[in-house]
This record gives sequence, C-alpha cells and structure tokens, in this order.
Amino acid sequence: MNKCQKKQAALARRHRRVRGKISGTAVRPRMCVTRSNSNLYVQFVDDVAGKTLYGVSTLGPDFKETGKSGATVEGAAALGAIAGAKALEAGMTEVVFDRGGNLYHGRIKALADAAREAGLVF
Repeated sequence: MNKCQKKQAALARRHRRVRGKISGTAVRPRMCVTRSNSNLYVQFVDDVAGKTLYGVSTLGPDFKETGKSGATVEGAAALGAIAGAKALEAGMTEVVFDRGGNLYHGRIKALADAAREAGLVF
C-alpha cells in the first residue's frame, strides 16, 4: 500500500466513523461536505428518504460569480455563505454538519463558519 492509498483509507475510516454517529432527516438534513484538492461540494441530504435535497459546489454558476478559487479558505467561506443562503431559501434552518472525514480545520472550518453566519443552525 503506497502513501496515497494509506491517506485514502484513513479518510474513509474517519468518514465511516463520523457517519455512524450522524444522520439527516427531512426536518434537519445532513450538510455533507466533500473536499478535493481544487474544489468543494456541499449537499443537503435526507437520509431517511434517501434523497439529496439540494447541492452547491465551487463549480456552480453561483460560485463562479464571486471570482474566488475553491482551493482557498476565502473560496470556502464564499461557498458556505452561498450554501447557507440557498438552504434558508429552501426552508432549511437546522442541519447536521458532516465534515466527510476531513479535519475540522482550514477550508472545512471556513465553510462551516460562513454557513452559520448565513443563518444555518448546527
């Protein structure tokens, strides 16, 4: 097993551990964050019904208007503000935060803080 495979396996273990403790409902959906080297993706998921209620990413048109990069903390904060605003428009006020096995640091933390400032409760 090379270094890259070890990192992926560790991420998968952390994600399984996080997902074992949290679950989303229609009233309080799970805000799932996926991070790659260059982009961020946020989905609001109802695990009971097995449906994705809403999704936004750094590749979407709303984010492109900001002119920021998804690979930076500033870009993550902009995406968090967009995700929070869109969730409030869709009627979601409370969510369960799923960091996806990533450490709560850097881009993940900036995204969460911006979503809280936009009005989401978690």
